[in-house]
Amino acid sequence: MVMGSLRQETQVAVIGSGPGGYVAALRLADLGKEVVLVEERDRHGGTCLLEGCIPSKTLIHAVEVKEAALAAVSFGLGCTGTSIDLDRLRTHTDEVVQGLSQGVAGLLKRRGVTTVRGRARFSSNHSLEIESGEISGVDFEHCIIATGSSLNRLPPGITNKVWSSADALTLPRVPSTLLVVGGGYIGLELGLVYQGLGSHVSVVEFSPHLLPGADHDLVEVMVKSVSRRLDEVLLESKVVAISEEAAGGFKVRIAHDLEESERTFDMVLVAIGRRPNTENLGLEHTGIEVGVRGTIRTNQECRTTEPNIFAIGDVADGPMLAHKASREAKIAAEVICGQPGAFDNRAIPAVVYTDPEIAWTGLTEREAAAAGTEIRVGRFPLAALGRARTLDRTDGLVKIICDPATGLILGVGIVGPHASELIAEGTLAIEMGATLEDLIATIHPHPTLSEAVLEAAEAALGSAIHIHPPRRP
Repeated sequence: MVMGSLRQETQVAVIGSGPGGYVAALRLADLGKEVVLVEERDRHGGTCLLEGCIPSKTLIHAVEVKEAALAAVSFGLGCTGTSIDLDRLRTHTDEVVQGLSQGVAGLLKRRGVTTVRGRARFSSNHSLEIESGEISGVDFEHCIIATGSSLNRLPPGITNKVWSSADALTLPRVPSTLLVVGGGYIGLELGLVYQGLGSHVSVVEFSPHLLPGADHDLVEVMVKSVSRRLDEVLLESKVVAISEEAAGGFKVRIAHDLEESERTFDMVLVAIGRRPNTENLGLEHTGIEVGVRGTIRTNQECRTTEPNIFAIGDVADGPMLAHKASREAKIAAEVICGQPGAFDNRAIPAVVYTDPEIAWTGLTEREAAAAGTEIRVGRFPLAALGRARTLDRTDGLVKIICDPATGLILGVGIVGPHASELIAEGTLAIEMGATLEDLIATIHPHPTLSEAVLEAAEAALGSAIHIHPPRRP
């Protein structure tokens, strides 16, 4: 690697050290490439690790432990109450994040990846300028853009003193009443965290349904459970104004069915999605094309319209998920190193860490209906599953979507405990081109939640054992 006093030369420059960027840098180093990783933040890991997936799931687990302790009274384990030490919870969350971030830094160092602090901007298709950095620029043969995404904000004119999801994850305090603007996975997960910590939580969602990307039968199970914990869920509603109250809190004007109402909340949490970080990157100095939603256009190799520059993760088309970014990272790194590779995955699993969890992969019923695709669906309720009854968690189901002619598995949906762990089997089945008979012939251990996947496959094939078969005409 050629070093200079102001600029640095490298074979591959990677912008961003999230689950896309750092994985790409490590894979490139393993394949023998010289790599410079440019990161604007003080710590590695990106949004997912620093202010997203990891801290939120740490808090979700803490609340689940509390709820489980309180629920244990139903089968004879008394619990007189729980207390919450916010300082200790903050410290614990920070320790988890810090430990993982330091682990990423250690991996990069041991692989010989050079890390540079600062903000990268393209000055050409082979050079980066580094703003507020340790060096002035990087010259490269190839580059991978892995800059992630940022939170959407409320329109100008609405108070900026409300919480974002990043603010909420720092646990500033537990408000007495909390309005969550946005009924997607971020809003629901954090709303339930604060409900578990003691807040009275209401949710406002513009769409007719919560989690509009998931099938309604899965969401309905979750909503039935969550509605007992939330004060109010306002669908097809929109926040049109937020103003601070002199005595504290916020007055919120909400529009619904052409009518408006005003309510007062101690705090407001805005969770209305994310946008790709493609602005102010200097893309105009390259041949990179950007779509209408701000994402960078790429092919199956993750290559942009500038052949030596690749884009992965949230800045590329597709769901904004960490595991999708990591998969793309490996593909881009291997293509740069001359190996064959393509992002041709048949399924990208999605998980919502509500209680109960929701997970789906491959084709959904909603997508099949929109495309006019003929499908067969097999469902198995957790109420009929032995392991679910031992856990006292029978609220949920597993469903399998298949081709009616061949039995080829096209999609899997799960709502219930540990759905996030179970969905991988469905994803593997889709990737391998498995059929219903393949799943049925696979012995699942008993008693486990995974048996519900087997049972759903049997239901789709019409050979269900533990539920009544459908009535024949």
